[in-house]
Amino acid sequence: QIDPKDYTFSGLKDETVGRLPGKVAGQQFVIQDCENCSIYIFDHSATITIDDCVNCRIFLGPIKGSVFFRDCKDCKCIVACQQFRSRDCRKLEVFLCCATQPIIESSTGMKFGCFQYYYPELALQFKDAGLSIFNNTWSNIHDFTPVSGENNWGLLPENAVVQDYVPLPSSEELKAVRISTDATRSIIPITRGRRQKSSDESCLAVFFAGDYTTANARKLIDEMTGKGFQLVQTKEVSMKAQDAHRVFQQCASEFIPLLEKGPVVALEFNGDGAVEGCQSIINDVFSGTKVFVSESKASASQDVDNFYNFADMQMGM
Repeated sequence: QIDPKDYTFSGLKDETVGRLPGKVAGQQFVIQDCENCSIYIFDHSATITIDDCVNCRIFLGPIKGSVFFRDCKDCKCIVACQQFRSRDCRKLEVFLCCATQPIIESSTGMKFGCFQYYYPELALQFKDAGLSIFNNTWSNIHDFTPVSGENNWGLLPENAVVQDYVPLPSSEELKAVRISTDATRSIIPITRGRRQKSSDESCLAVFFAGDYTTANARKLIDEMTGKGFQLVQTKEVSMKAQDAHRVFQQCASEFIPLLEKGPVVALEFNGDGAVEGCQSIINDVFSGTKVFVSESKASASQDVDNFYNFADMQMGM
């Protein structure tokens, strides 16, 4: 028998509370009427609602469905979810991983950054919640109630440090979780999203499904960012033969047989020389692996547009 009290934090003040990995195990969770608290859910859940919280610091592990903030103000959060919604909120700062377009309504002073966090159980929790680490539209916010001449939301500073917003837990029980907020260890690849690109040259790389797809994609990200290129966006999505023709054009036939194995992982890099840089890393490091890479600077931006337009239609964005 499930006791709702085990899945609720209500009416707390000046406290540090949380749930360890394995303690929520896909249930719904409710957080309400908390003030000046540090709250950590180090597990995956079905849905989470956060109501009437003030000046709280909140970490929420992967949420299979939606997270809904209502009537909250001055909160700093780290959140991974399928859907993000806020209504009647003021001044929320959120490091977000969201599989669909985040929605704000009647909310002001909202700031968003890219989710960055690591602890050993987190990768499996993403899987259990049915979330891909590559599907993160954190900066593509939809404001349901825009006010002309005003902006209800913006992006956190590029150099924002997660720990300055949501510090590591101070309670003995929660210290057992082996957390790293080092950006290079983040379970979610850190993307620029809608931030200004540094160059007019982008490059698309697409890995096909297999045992090492995730590891290969992460390796390429490390190699490219190590050379100063920027990761703009990532996507994991299933493709059919007709999609391959649209995206890969004349090379489609060599990739179509690979699509039956499962979804592809696409990465967009940006920076002067990105295409050449990406091609040489693919040749050196992934010589035995079939990878689609933009052929030239001229075709690359079209590759990126073709792929992400297709992916957004697939995801129903």
